[in-house]
Amino acid sequence: MIANTSLYDVLVHENFPHIDRHLGALIALVGVAGGLVGAAYISALHALESFLAPEQFGSWHTQLLVLVAVGGVIGLLIKALGDPGDVELLVDNIHVSGSGNDVRSLRSLLPASLLGIAAGSALGPEAPLVQTAGTIGALAGRSRALTTEQMRVLAICGMASAFAVLFGAPLGSAVFALEILHRRGLEYYEALLPALGGALIGFAVFIGLEGVGYGPLIDLPAAVDVSTSDLLWGGVAAVVGSALATVFTLLVGALRRLAVLVPGLLRPAAGGVVLGLLTIWSSAALTFGEAQISVLGMGTWPASTLAAALVAKLLASAVCLATGWRGGFIIPLFFVGATAGQLIHIAVPSVDATVLMAACMVATNVGVTKTPVGSTLVIAKMAGLQLLPSTTLAAVGAMILTNQVNLIASQRQRAPSTAAA
Repeated sequence: MIANTSLYDVLVHENFPHIDRHLGALIALVGVAGGLVGAAYISALHALESFLAPEQFGSWHTQLLVLVAVGGVIGLLIKALGDPGDVELLVDNIHVSGSGNDVRSLRSLLPASLLGIAAGSALGPEAPLVQTAGTIGALAGRSRALTTEQMRVLAICGMASAFAVLFGAPLGSAVFALEILHRRGLEYYEALLPALGGALIGFAVFIGLEGVGYGPLIDLPAAVDVSTSDLLWGGVAAVVGSALATVFTLLVGALRRLAVLVPGLLRPAAGGVVLGLLTIWSSAALTFGEAQISVLGMGTWPASTLAAALVAKLLASAVCLATGWRGGFIIPLFFVGATAGQLIHIAVPSVDATVLMAACMVATNVGVTKTPVGSTLVIAKMAGLQLLPSTTLAAVGAMILTNQVNLIASQRQRAPSTAAA
């Protein structure tokens, strides 16, 4: 019996019986697929940006025409190829059946999201990539007739690999993928190590293909004179981030009710009009904000400019979500939080700006996504910061304060039938 026991059985299966050799191989395969898809998606996005990115056009009215045209194409794609759904549907499917969205949804999701983000959408690539990788994970499970629990593990692994590609933080991405399924912390604990494996493999494949390295993705000044008082400011950030998350959630709901008055085919083009007009007021309305965060952190900006940027990004992201543009709101929420942190710093210059930015970034995102541990780890890695105490407090505080605020309506507790598995 001992002679027939493999090293895999001794190290993995005996301690984690829900991960047999077959499932372990599929987890690795899904991780590789997530890295490959991420590399292909980012490469395609960069290629499209060379034609459609806002900096390619010298005047606001030209940019407005481009946004309206791209919105029109998005409407046609969704009409012809079908509605791709969103992260809310993916979360619901993982809870109910353990599977992701229908693979046919990717036919419209991928081109629609690529075009919109390349043209300057205020939504980021995280949602399309997570939907794609999660769907691939679930497809791998369905092809092998696995149990619901095993398919759920593979879908989560796919999501984690996509988050790792975007955030460059495998550990934080694995936890993030698990937390985003629930409102009060991760519950599919049996998927934590598989998710971490998928995230690590996907990230390794991506950096191997893209050659991006392992450094911070966001450039923020190093925090100086960090002290115990920063814990207090973490609490302040929790309140500020919770307020911003609540405003964003209410704004998306209101705009969605308003958007249904516009025919579905024309809705994305109408969103392009609003997005283009917002650009006249503040250039921060365009793009999903990752590069803009570094600009915020390295410069000195008037309070009026920062306030306009914060409101413009909130409005632009909400408009894009409501009018059918495809993309994610996580990185835009990071930008909103970073801007809020800078505004607090202007009001209280004695507090380190980086401490405030990081804490508000975490709190604003947690208020919407309910991912306190994942968001804290992701921001710490993305910005290369050693601010875990204050950002953790901001995350937990925002989680508590936004208990009744919910944008992803399908987040819920795990079913009793799987809790005992």
